[in-house]
Amino acid sequence: MKKIAILGSTGSIGTQTLEIVRDNPDLDVVGLAAGTNIDLFEKQVREFRPKLVSLQSEEACKDLKERLADMQVEIVCGMDGLIQIAEMEESDVLVTAIVGMIGIRPTIAAINQHKDIALANKETLVTAGHIIMPLAEKMGVSILPVDSEHSAIFQSMQGENRERVSKLLITASGGPFRGKSRAELENVRLEDALHHPNWSMGNKITIDSATLVNKGLEVMEAKWLFDVDLENIQVVVHPQSIIHSMVEYVDGGIMAQLGTPDMKLPIQYALFYPDRRPMRGKRVDFYALGSITFEKPDMETFTGLKLAMRAAGEGGSVPTVFNAANERAVSLFLNRKIRFLQIAEIIEMCMDAHKRIASPDVEEILASEQETYEFIQTKF
Repeated sequence: MKKIAILGSTGSIGTQTLEIVRDNPDLDVVGLAAGTNIDLFEKQVREFRPKLVSLQSEEACKDLKERLADMQVEIVCGMDGLIQIAEMEESDVLVTAIVGMIGIRPTIAAINQHKDIALANKETLVTAGHIIMPLAEKMGVSILPVDSEHSAIFQSMQGENRERVSKLLITASGGPFRGKSRAELENVRLEDALHHPNWSMGNKITIDSATLVNKGLEVMEAKWLFDVDLENIQVVVHPQSIIHSMVEYVDGGIMAQLGTPDMKLPIQYALFYPDRRPMRGKRVDFYALGSITFEKPDMETFTGLKLAMRAAGEGGSVPTVFNAANERAVSLFLNRKIRFLQIAEIIEMCMDAHKRIASPDVEEILASEQETYEFIQTKF
């Protein structure tokens, strides 16, 4: 029996993780944490009966305690609650499906308790990869990627000598606005940006896909996960989303992982690695598919990707500013307070205003995040 704890259980990755638990009786959920979706969270707690649960606010925890008065479950709150779940003695694996830099401290806490990490919280490595990866190595902990692209790279490296890797090729669907000009993006609607052609994801990551910021974040994450220099990571637009990423080796051979656009595959692979389990769902029909195509990303139209590469190259605290600025800009766009193209403009404005810290600790990372939020607040 493998015991897991999940941070972000009511989000897209969290709910799909629980679908996998339903199909695999030898998975046991011992801890759950969520943000504000109390109705769904109550149903999850009643179904999976974890020992420890956490919600974001004291008010939400009080509400949940009243709802679950008939159950024996410990309820904790806020960051302290996330850390308690991360450190649970009973768990073997922590699934970090929470969104944002709020995932950094719980991830560090779990690693210090020798828990393997099924990582879906890309902000953790984007902003604190220089802290997380050395700590995981020191503690003998596995960081198992859940993002489809990083899982594909991870799978394509199995049985290979990592020192013989020449290049990582991270695929991108291109999002809903692939092929559009900047002029055509001036007045796009929120509804259009949320209509992804291939993947079913949460609102924030769907917008990140539309701006190509998501690919930039994935490049930064891949750098830390696989210890590869930035110049050896390439983004390739692949509209069909069948190849999830590739690894080129020094002899020119390329290994690729293919499959339907379904996040449950990389989630399940991380939970049972190195085993593969049967999984329900569609399979790729190559006769129906007919062909697959590739394009170079348009970084002049989708400047979010260009800014991400700049942030990755500058390093230090700059990726934190990039990420924080994007989070706040996407929130403003989702609330219809800015236009689509202003997302990248806000990111660039924040990066230009920031004074870089070469090797920030956790406190400096979180301070840079807060400073970025406050800077944006003075402008919008």
